[in-house]
Amino acid sequence: MIVSYKELGFVNSKEIFKKALKGGYAIPAYNFNNMEQLQAIIIACVQTSSPVILQVSKGAREYANQTLLRYLAQGAVEFMKELASEKKLPEIPIVLHLDHGDSFELCKSCILSGFSSVMIDGSHLPYEENVLLTKKVVEYAHEFDVTVEGELGVLAGIEEHVQSEVHHYTKPEEVEDFVKSTGVDSLAIAIGTSHGAYKFKVKPGENPPPLRFDILEEVEKRIPGFPIVLHGASSVLKDYVDMINRYGGNMENAVGVPEDQLRRAAKSAVCKINIDSDGRLAMTAKIREALATKPAEFDPRKYLGPAREELIKMYMDKNMNVLGSAGKA
Repeated sequence: MIVSYKELGFVNSKEIFKKALKGGYAIPAYNFNNMEQLQAIIIACVQTSSPVILQVSKGAREYANQTLLRYLAQGAVEFMKELASEKKLPEIPIVLHLDHGDSFELCKSCILSGFSSVMIDGSHLPYEENVLLTKKVVEYAHEFDVTVEGELGVLAGIEEHVQSEVHHYTKPEEVEDFVKSTGVDSLAIAIGTSHGAYKFKVKPGENPPPLRFDILEEVEKRIPGFPIVLHGASSVLKDYVDMINRYGGNMENAVGVPEDQLRRAAKSAVCKINIDSDGRLAMTAKIREALATKPAEFDPRKYLGPAREELIKMYMDKNMNVLGSAGKA
């Protein structure tokens, strides 16, 4: 059975990307795996009047079960409408997006089950194969008015099934041909961000290496007005890492992308910024704190609830102070 994303209340990314490019801000793309994460994303984005991209990885889809996930996501749209009405705030546009799709079959399955946007990641393939795979997904997706994100360049780091030990920066000379040959709607590029919570190998007191804004600027010159995406853009906030370690965790040398660099990127052609690890860290930190300080507690609501509240706070801060998407719904 084919399920249209329009029936579920989602939008594709075309219009929100146009507005973001024009307005000099980036749309948050937050990954979720469970109900509490999803609730936090919706509450934070409604309260800050920010458009949002709900991201589902291949692993999250398997973890949550694709049928349950569809109804969970559909419920998020209804929850958003109720919340907006109750708070007398505008309804916000929501995209349901497949993050790091690794095959045509997976993208097709998501399109048919109500996703409004998919990413096909052929960045690990030789250039010509990446073009062919991306073009195949684009042609299929566009029949259903679903938008497609492609990728050029390889991010180092590990996150779920996406892993690479070596960072390959995007070659600006390839982007024009890639966009033209594939018909893709947005493009993820590699300018120094990295997957996971251990993005850079730095010694205590050292700053992570700056993003390659020279590459971003060259890409912008070659494909002016085209939506650019940054993956692996969590900042790995020190407060959460410290809290995890304080309550029994072991996350030494976890470091991410400084938020001031993301602010700068959000003012350029980067109109979608992916944030996954920061959500995991905030949730884990608060759960560890609750279990360590209240060892007799066994009701999951008593530790998942505070974790959800912390996520709301963090996502609101991202929308207002990092991405600039607050008030843009």
